[in-house]
Amino acid sequence: MKKIFFSLILLVAAISGFCQTKSVPVKIDSLVTVSLPPGYQRKDTVNEQIFTANSMYGYMVVIREPNAKNNSPLKKEKDLNKVLKTYIKGIQGESAGSSAQNIRDTTIGALKAKVFTLKTDDGSGDVQYRSFILLYTQDATYTFEYVFPENRLELIKDELKAFSASIKLSPELNRKDQYLSNAKGMSSIVKIAIGGGAALVIVLVIVLIVRRKKKKLALS
Repeated sequence: MKKIFFSLILLVAAISGFCQTKSVPVKIDSLVTVSLPPGYQRKDTVNEQIFTANSMYGYMVVIREPNAKNNSPLKKEKDLNKVLKTYIKGIQGESAGSSAQNIRDTTIGALKAKVFTLKTDDGSGDVQYRSFILLYTQDATYTFEYVFPENRLELIKDELKAFSASIKLSPELNRKDQYLSNAKGMSSIVKIAIGGGAALVIVLVIVLIVRRKKKKLALS
């Protein structure tokens, strides 16, 4: 009995030590770093580098995909939004019965990124979530993904938060690595004000024309 009890203690200690193992910083390239659990795997292909790792509650995937060498710099923030929107549609299209949820903007360093969760349901009750962070630069697009089953939804929060917060960028990266102009164009309020002013001018012109016509008729 003592031997069994001692063995159980060793097993619990081993599991506890494994669970408390800290992630290590991993260089995706010279500009981007993220922390992954020890024992992560790296796979290089012609078009991308893929890093994968099993964590305590989920599965992590980081992909660096070089953009085309003749890729033209994006001009404005709205162009960046279009590119990220296209990426989200492409990811959603890879899995039948999936839906992109809680799409929102975030910032990493000086750059803008897109965050969303892809919910996948194969119809058998096996619901899976994939939390994404998309980061676009002129040279490459980075995808940070954390995959977990629905029954761990409440367990993964701290681990997911730590994974997301571990993404670090080189100071060399700045907004112009994403798009060139910081001009956002006219705001909705300004557009409404201009439209309302133009409508008022048109009304005043019509009123003046009608009054002149009435005066001419009265004089004649």
